[in-house]
Amino acid sequence: MNRIDRLFGILLLLQTKKYISAEKISEQFQISTRTVYRDIKALLEQGVPISFEQPKGYYIVQGYFLPPVSFNSEEANALLIMERLVAGFTDQSITTHYNTALNKVKAVLKHSQKEKLEFLNNNIKLQLPESIKNEFDHLSPLQNAISAQSIIEIAYANYNAEGSKREVEPIGLIFYAFNWHLIAWCHLRNEYRDFRVSRIIHVKTLDLPFRKTAHISLNEYIKLLPVNY
Repeated sequence: MNRIDRLFGILLLLQTKKYISAEKISEQFQISTRTVYRDIKALLEQGVPISFEQPKGYYIVQGYFLPPVSFNSEEANALLIMERLVAGFTDQSITTHYNTALNKVKAVLKHSQKEKLEFLNNNIKLQLPESIKNEFDHLSPLQNAISAQSIIEIAYANYNAEGSKREVEPIGLIFYAFNWHLIAWCHLRNEYRDFRVSRIIHVKTLDLPFRKTAHISLNEYIKLLPVNY
């Protein structure tokens, strides 16, 4: 992340919290606290009214930004619920993007709303079975390939841990049987295959358009699934 993007990110982060410490900023952007101090100074020099209160941390003087969009408390609370579901049922790539988007939403909330949202955030939990572990980072690039109708190469390990490389044309993602599955036309097998995303080791975008002229719709493929949940 370059410095301009980081400064903008810090500014957004400051707007999402009533107070935030240098240590929290450092952790969020993986920089030293000394770099945080320099970045805060740079924002101050650009006219951003950042202040500091011991021991709570930095904050932006209320009223500095006129929010371009307003959210009521119920809308903000609904997004908070979605944050839990995203963290529990997607992967690291989607969680990262969702958190960035949610920070932009939080940035336009009033201070009183932020306080209530932070309190609610500490009192909503999602308890999932140990079998659901989405410790991969593929959903975002897979989404991009689906929307671009672009061929990708995947390194895949099957149920028996046997590895292979496939060039595939991804047509959709389905969450069923408590796992994400990529549905794609496989050039190796010359048929549609169901790849469990947690078994995908690597995704490489080839920037090549689909070669197959027409694909089955995802709604039609869903009818072929072994289970209906």
